[in-house]
Amino acid sequence: MKKEAKPKKNDKEKKPAKFDSKQAGTVALDVLLCTLGTFMYAASVVCFIEPMQFVPGGVTTLAILINYLVPVLPIGMLVFLINVPLFLMSWKAFGWRFIAKTVGCSALLSVFIDVLTPLSKKYDFLLYSGNEKLLGAIFGGILMGVGIGIVFMRGGTTGGTDIVGRLLRLKLPHISVGKLVMVSDLVVIALAGIIYKSFETVLFSLVIIFLNSIAVDYVVTGRNHSKMMLIMTNKPEEVMQEIMTVIGRGVSVFDAVGGYTGEQRKMLMCVVRAHEVAQVRRVISKYDEKPFIVITDSNEVLGEGFKAYNDTL
Repeated sequence: MKKEAKPKKNDKEKKPAKFDSKQAGTVALDVLLCTLGTFMYAASVVCFIEPMQFVPGGVTTLAILINYLVPVLPIGMLVFLINVPLFLMSWKAFGWRFIAKTVGCSALLSVFIDVLTPLSKKYDFLLYSGNEKLLGAIFGGILMGVGIGIVFMRGGTTGGTDIVGRLLRLKLPHISVGKLVMVSDLVVIALAGIIYKSFETVLFSLVIIFLNSIAVDYVVTGRNHSKMMLIMTNKPEEVMQEIMTVIGRGVSVFDAVGGYTGEQRKMLMCVVRAHEVAQVRRVISKYDEKPFIVITDSNEVLGEGFKAYNDTL
């Protein structure tokens, strides 16, 4: 008679996964800092930008203009509603992790804007008078930039033109994301100038966008705008593909040999903007818990996605 097969270890009930305190701490810090960043962004809109008829570019500008023309829905709700089609269009292109964090940050931003707006009017803590517009543009741009920079540090984004730029780059790969975002921002700023019938609005809005970009760079990685990353990972193909498709940056591959082990490996090299470093690190951590990464400052980068070579001649 055949003996009954003993149950294999795999057939037994699986043990519950151990609690990963490090991962939980990272998630908690992500939530905390993304909440702080979106709060600062919302405060800049409520306290400086909207009451003085400035526009910061992107989806927030469209929401402010729609609310100005047809004040039926609050600005925060409009921001989220305009972002919804962008979320749906980018779901397959960028994956659920990117979209989940973007939806969360966008929802927080919308809630904070709509909560702070009535509170600011009740307690009068915003700059209503038009006598200090330059001061409002300076502090509004810096406050917004710091908030966005904090969100970028944790690998998040508030959606809007950032998603638009990434989606357009899938169709126009020869144009950098930065240029596509800049063009879309300039279009909505010009639209705001027409609706408000004020060229002054356009000028102050350009000041806000300029200070915003500087503040973002300082918060994320200081004064340096570009970084070169050398990456040694056990999953080079997966990391390379996601950097190129999700972040939209080119990657070069080199053959490398470990001096101690003599092991043949692939080394990845990519150059990114300062605020994109955190996104690349998040991509790598998805596939490799113990990568080897070297990040160096790039004083000048010439080529596609950065400064055109002919511009320096």
